[in-house]
Amino acid sequence: MKTLILIFLAVQNLSAADKTAPAAPPAPAAAAADPYLWLEEVNGEKAIAWARARNKETLDELQADPRYQVFYDKTLEVLDDNDRIPHVAMRGDSVYNFWQGADQIKGLWRRAPLAEYLARSPAWEAVLDIDKLSMDESENWVYKGPSCLPPENRLCLLALSRGGKDASVLREFDAVRKEFLKDGFRLEESKSGADWLDADTLLLADALSPESLTASGYPRVVREWKRGTDPKTAPVLFEGKKEDVAAGAWCSFRPEAKHCFITRSISFYESEHYLLSGKELKKLPLPPDAAVSGIFNRRVVFTLRGDWKLQGKTFKQNSLLSVELDKAGLPEEQADPELLFEPGPRATVEGVRFSRQALLLSLLDNVKGKILKLTPGTGGLKTEEVPVPPNGSAYVDTSEEYRDDFLFAYQNFLVPASLFYSGTGEKPVKQNKPKFDASRFETDQREAVSADGTKIPYFIVYPRGMKPDGKNPALLYGYGGFESSMNPFYSGITGRLWLEQGGVYALANIRGGGEFGPAWHKAALRENRQKAFDDFIAVAEDLVKTGVTSPAHLGIEGGSNGGLLMGAMFTQRPDLFRAVLCEVPLLDMLRYTKLPPGASWVGEYGDPDSAELGPVIAKYSPYQNIRPGVKYPDIFFLTSTKDDRVHPGHARKAAARLIGFGNKVYYYENIDGGHSAAANNPETAKRLALEYVLLSKKLKD
Repeated sequence: MKTLILIFLAVQNLSAADKTAPAAPPAPAAAAADPYLWLEEVNGEKAIAWARARNKETLDELQADPRYQVFYDKTLEVLDDNDRIPHVAMRGDSVYNFWQGADQIKGLWRRAPLAEYLARSPAWEAVLDIDKLSMDESENWVYKGPSCLPPENRLCLLALSRGGKDASVLREFDAVRKEFLKDGFRLEESKSGADWLDADTLLLADALSPESLTASGYPRVVREWKRGTDPKTAPVLFEGKKEDVAAGAWCSFRPEAKHCFITRSISFYESEHYLLSGKELKKLPLPPDAAVSGIFNRRVVFTLRGDWKLQGKTFKQNSLLSVELDKAGLPEEQADPELLFEPGPRATVEGVRFSRQALLLSLLDNVKGKILKLTPGTGGLKTEEVPVPPNGSAYVDTSEEYRDDFLFAYQNFLVPASLFYSGTGEKPVKQNKPKFDASRFETDQREAVSADGTKIPYFIVYPRGMKPDGKNPALLYGYGGFESSMNPFYSGITGRLWLEQGGVYALANIRGGGEFGPAWHKAALRENRQKAFDDFIAVAEDLVKTGVTSPAHLGIEGGSNGGLLMGAMFTQRPDLFRAVLCEVPLLDMLRYTKLPPGASWVGEYGDPDSAELGPVIAKYSPYQNIRPGVKYPDIFFLTSTKDDRVHPGHARKAAARLIGFGNKVYYYENIDGGHSAAANNPETAKRLALEYVLLSKKLKD
């Protein structure tokens, strides 16, 4: 299924009940005048001048450090490594890969025969050179990916973004002739989405005019767009409400049949799904919080975010179920679902992929990866565990609904990524080379106890023989939102720039994430957001209590929703941290719904304008809780002018408020890059070098 929205880290040994923190200030008034509102003008002349001045201050200091160039070179060497695994998408007998490197700054879309890819380093065939295209068209194109018409995969819609924004230009491309169709489908820059109905028809999620948008800034209208016609006047198949998050459409192409659907996202976690039967829409009999994965064996496959009580039976949240397509149009009571898989209390389904004859499940079991293969058999589905290495992240990397084989990947903190082919057993077909000496380090999974007594797992990577004297520089990462899990991963950059420099790295699995399924996520939703913050504080305090580090040597990092987490940390516990990397952050939570697409996240955070949740949000909203007379940690704000997912005004205003109260901040706003704040490898290397220089200066020197 094509997702509609692409969405976003105490010195004393005290009991949780005894821990004290600086008292929170009274909740600020939502209507208080904001002296920095002008910084929300993304391209305003005054705002851009302010950002450039802050950039110069940061670059003048951090790039003058002799470590900067060393870190930059080490990072770019990893990012541009020609021997790294080229991860692919399987399409028929070919694999497609998007490659960025020293000679392909913006990137090259390329392909190779699958058999050749599995056997050796293939002779890649260039399909589209984004560097050349950008030069020829005088555009700063950032490749956002294709949607190709199965099973031939010749006709493709390519998404190209100016500078990395979510808003993209859609253009039809012939992958055989390797050229854009002169009179093909084309949409100018917008947040529209499209999927193939047939070779001459698209299902268009229309974001082409203000009237077609939801309040969140996403498509509200779905149209049937025929080749050669005006998309704005194409027949309307569906209209959602202005207050919805989005509407979209997608098609499942399988050997047995094609089925197309329209999805109305009522909120971030509630949807209605309709089967498109000719011109008729038939609502699927699913609970509103069902997350549809796709179609298999003429059944809709979905997971539950909550318990589903039906005809005297309860299907538990986190379960994987299916319903016959023939049930479309019937009431929910007649759904007659089949239970496919029910995870245990410490497990969750992270991903569902499909091959021709199997369902492929990527699981987390106590935040460690497993893969299951479900195939039809006598009396139901047969479940088989795919052998993967233990104690790491394992997941299906690519599959194709017209083939039976698939590729899956594995990695952990000290083992580089490996790629396995389902047809060759347990030996990897490709493996990244080590980027640092892993024999010098150990990794553990530990637990901290949060303020309410909940046990919070976290991973830690540290030097062998590390002394628990509180003097070790440590970096703690967290996210805690949107049901996104923080899994073990291998980073040659973290290894080179941090671990080999004597640092400790920790990854917190706090509530709000998806590590243990929907319940773990829901525990920190809306009015309970503080639980995610308490969990992160508990992990930080556990690192201090166990002598791994101390506040003078502890740094933290998080981006997007994790940037909100960082904001809560430096405002609630400025005493606990020495350095903060606050990346593409949400910080003004009293205005987040006013900055598109912020309204789409009300299901996660709640409405700041509501009488019930406004005071709750105001109590933790980082921007309003920055106050004079407080000694804050050293904070590095990272954002992008072209970030149209989390508005750069959040980082700008927080930095300005801190500066206004006499604090020194580090601020870097990349013009391009969108929500990743970097559009290519050199830009990524620059921002990582800046961040690790700051961490080294503050936590080690």
